[in-house]
This record gives sequence, C-alpha cells and structure tokens, in this order.
Amino acid sequence: MYVDYLSLTGFRSYKQLDLSLNPGVSVFVGPNGTGKTNIVESIGYLASLSSHRVSSDAPLVAFDAEQALVRARVLRGSQATALEVEINPGRANRARINRANPVRARDILGICRTVLFAPEDLALVKGDPSARRRFLDDLIVSLVPRHAATRADYERVLKQRNALLKSARISGRFTSAHEATLEVWDHHMAEAGAQLVSARLHALDLLSPHLQGAYQDLTDGSKEARGTYRSTLVGEVDDDGASPSGADPAELLALSQEELRERFLQAFAANRKREIDRGVSLVGPHRDDVELVLGQAPAKGYASHGETWSLALAMRLGSYYLLRDDDPTPGSGPILILDDVFAELDAGRRGRLASIVAGAEQVLVTAAVAEDIPESLAGDQIPVIPGGIRAAAG
Repeated sequence: MYVDYLSLTGFRSYKQLDLSLNPGVSVFVGPNGTGKTNIVESIGYLASLSSHRVSSDAPLVAFDAEQALVRARVLRGSQATALEVEINPGRANRARINRANPVRARDILGICRTVLFAPEDLALVKGDPSARRRFLDDLIVSLVPRHAATRADYERVLKQRNALLKSARISGRFTSAHEATLEVWDHHMAEAGAQLVSARLHALDLLSPHLQGAYQDLTDGSKEARGTYRSTLVGEVDDDGASPSGADPAELLALSQEELRERFLQAFAANRKREIDRGVSLVGPHRDDVELVLGQAPAKGYASHGETWSLALAMRLGSYYLLRDDDPTPGSGPILILDDVFAELDAGRRGRLASIVAGAEQVLVTAAVAEDIPESLAGDQIPVIPGGIRAAAG
C-alpha cells in the first residue's frame, strides 16, 4: 500500500501542508528542526492513532490551533480510501472514511498499515518493559484492529481497580464493601486481561520466526534472536510486579482465554494482601515483559551497541515481514517509515537495511543530509524547510 496524498492542518509545525507522494522511496531531507519527522509521524498516526515520539495527543496540535487535521488518500491494491483524523486534545478524536459522517477514531484502524523505524527504538532493547509492551500491543492492533478495544477496556478496568485499592490503603481499613467491589473488578480485569495476554502471546508466537529471520538478514547470523513472554501469571510476583522465574510461552499459549481468566482470578486472590498494602494492582499484563535474548544471554545489559541496534531493527523488520505475510494480496504490504535511522548506523548496517527495505511498495525516509542515505534507496528527494516543502528548481 502507499499514500499518494497527504494534507496537514494545524499538525505540529504545519499550519497547512499539502503533499503528493509516489510509490517507491521518498526521502525528506532538511536540517534538524525543520519538520521532517512531523510529516512521517502524521502518517504513522493514521495507522496507529498514536505517535512514536510522545505519549499524548496534545503536542501534535500546533500552539495556535485548537485541533489538528490529518488527511490522506491510501491506495491498497486497486482500492483507494480517503482518511481523515481530527485530533482534539482533551476531547474525543473523530475520523472520517471517504468523507462520510464522523466515526470513532479507532474505526479507521487497519486501513493504513505502517512499520516505523526510529532512534527511539533502542528503548525496545535497553529500556524498561513499557516500551516492549507497547510494541507488542501496537502489533496486535495492526494484526487485529478490534484489539484496540481490548487494550482500551483493560486500561479502563485497571484504572478503576487501582483507584479502589488506593482508596482502601489511604483509609487504612479494608471493609466488606471494599471486598465486594474489588471482586467485581477482579472479574472484569481477569476477562480483559485474559483477552489481552492471549492476543500478545499469539502475536509473539507469529513474530518469533520473523524476528529471527530479520536478525539474520541484518547481521552475520552467528547468534539467535528470540523473545520470551514474562508473565505475572507464572512465578512469584515481586514488588515491581515482575515474575523472576519468567513464563513458559508454550504453557501459556496452550491455555484458552477461559483458562487464562481463571489463572488471573487465582493470582488476584494469592496477592490480595500485598495489593491492598501497596494500593496498586501487582498482577496483570500491565506488569508483563518480553525478555529479548541473543544467543544464550539477555540482550539488555549484555548486547553490544551494534547488536542492540540490530535487534531493535529486527523487531521492526520482523513486524514488517509478519504484516506483509498476514495479507499477501498484491499492493497490501505496510508502508515502511525510516525516521532519521541511517545517521545512527554504521556503513554495513546501512547497506543491509537499505537492501532489505528497498523492495517495499512505499518507503518514507527522513535524513538531515542526503549523504546519509545509501544509493540503493535513491528515490524522490523532497527538501523540507520550516513550515513547508521547498519547490523543485525550475
């Protein structure tokens, strides 16, 4: 798939931007701070309703604007779809499909698929578990858009359950009313948590061979790359909610959602006193992690800088392979976005990454200087200046 038209109104640094794009490679070139990343960020937002740079929508809206509009035409095979997202900080976002009546923003998920590489991806390997949880949750939504609701339902229930636990801790008394209400939230959280964990486990199982293949493609292939799901449903939960003994992915993957639900209820009961004492939920997918391993050692703390970069890239590239195989219809592969990545890589990794991604239907690249881009990714060069695009000479 590819985007052939993009319009931004009040988005980041752009009061108004209208841009035509071609399939193949497009390189946005300009000094840092000119707004290159803002352009590709907007396309990533259409695909995921989130930014790879910030955790909330407010920074996406220009300082002097009340809302931002992102409009694009997405071509998927022979089908063209016009998408529009209205970003309203503090209020519900709205969307339109083919200029029809407004719908919920999440109703557009799945129409545009992207895989975005960025320097922030190092956090997938070196950062805390939240980065890896977000990676996996974004992947399950890309594969099955209805899981956006699964994710939102879990976050809503978690918030309510935490509020109850905190209230009980502050009051210093855990009453029968607290107990009755907590049991209700336990069942809601067990149901939502089972759905989310089941989706994560299946996505990681599908990703695993692609992750290994991508790491082999990017390196000399001397080490195996793999990810292991670490769940609070297996092993003793410590004060940070981590499961020191880890989880056997095969064991959890074999469980039905109903069995996972029962596991959650058992875990809640086993940790009841500690959760009340702490005033926070210690068990659940919000405390889980994906342990990344290279060879025989955990990547975090053991991988070299080059290995860390290769593994982070392999996670994104593996996602691309998975999404491409998920819908093999010609013209349905995801758009690849490489945001200021090549400046961070040595010549060998630049060349390998460029040769791998060059065959995608659309590749959008940002770079401060054109010299950072390998020759194999020669394509349309689009000079970016503050607030807009410089017209071609002549």
